Amino acid sequence: MSQKPKISRLASLSGRTAEFIEPMDCKSVTKLADGRRWVYEIKLDGYRAIAVKSDSRVRLFSRRRKSFDHHYPLIVEALAELPEGTVVDGEIVALDESGRPNFNLLQNFRSEASRIHYFIFDLLICDDRDLTRLSLSERRKLLKSLKLVSGRIHIAEQFEASANDMLAAVRQQRLEGVIAKRKDSQYEPGKRTGSWVKYRVNRGQELVIGGYIPGPHGFDSLIVGYYRGKDLVYVARVRNGFVVASRLQVFEKIRHLVSQKMPFVNLPDSHKSRWGDELTAEKMKECVWLRPEAVAQIEFLEWTEADRLRHAKFVGLREDKDVRKVVKETYHDQPFR
Repeated sequence: MSQKPKISRLASLSGRTAEFIEPMDCKSVTKLADGRRWVYEIKLDGYRAIAVKSDSRVRLFSRRRKSFDHHYPLIVEALAELPEGTVVDGEIVALDESGRPNFNLLQNFRSEASRIHYFIFDLLICDDRDLTRLSLSERRKLLKSLKLVSGRIHIAEQFEASANDMLAAVRQQRLEGVIAKRKDSQYEPGKRTGSWVKYRVNRGQELVIGGYIPGPHGFDSLIVGYYRGKDLVYVARVRNGFVVASRLQVFEKIRHLVSQKMPFVNLPDSHKSRWGDELTAEKMKECVWLRPEAVAQIEFLEWTEADRLRHAKFVGLREDKDVRKVVKETYHDQPFR
């Protein structure tokens, strides 16, 4: 049975209908913020999702307002314990046998449904009251008072530690990274103000799929890049990380995006690569170009001086990302192995 927060502060807040709210973004940083004003969370490797309970119905949305209801029905069912008129922000995560987030498992959401969980890290509306102007600390206090009991729904843990200690723990567990949030931060939908920041420990990020080179089971390699302003910048051809089933699955997702227009501003390659993977004008004759609408999660060894990826590996498709927000992230940590 759902419970409302037992905090009088709620009654004094302005009314607001429970509906989709665009998620607040984190700014990528090269140095993790430290000090008493900051609190830390583990950067979870999953899909950002906004859950809304209104008119006795739960709806689960991606950051782009795409419905997740049919993908994750067990999560939707478990979220029924939320109070009426509630909106929460969180991450859909698949956990492996050791309890670690595993993005690959999340791709197989039907066969791996029992491993999928929802971690809530913010409460935006409760009992049709707007909480976004409260501080993060106040919102978290209200969130904890909900006393959620489902084994699939969790309140993401926050840590008050030094930045160094937090990073050491994340490295030891080989997790993706750290999120730092100012305790006094309001929730600012769709904005990346610096009140929330992210620091990656592994080497991986989202990249836009702009084409492919044909091959067995649809394609031999994906052609990917990131946005620099309005320009899509090519960075790699990705061949690793696929099995037959995943190639077929990805090909079905991208084949309808075929376009006559080459979307990258920096092709053909004019320089020679020491690894022989340059995309020259001659090689481009083999390419099939796509409208840049699909996003892939990619892991890699390092960025080269020529702004290319070495040893890129496909992890999964990201259906929750706005392609125009896919930019180059910064890394100052151990490379992916």
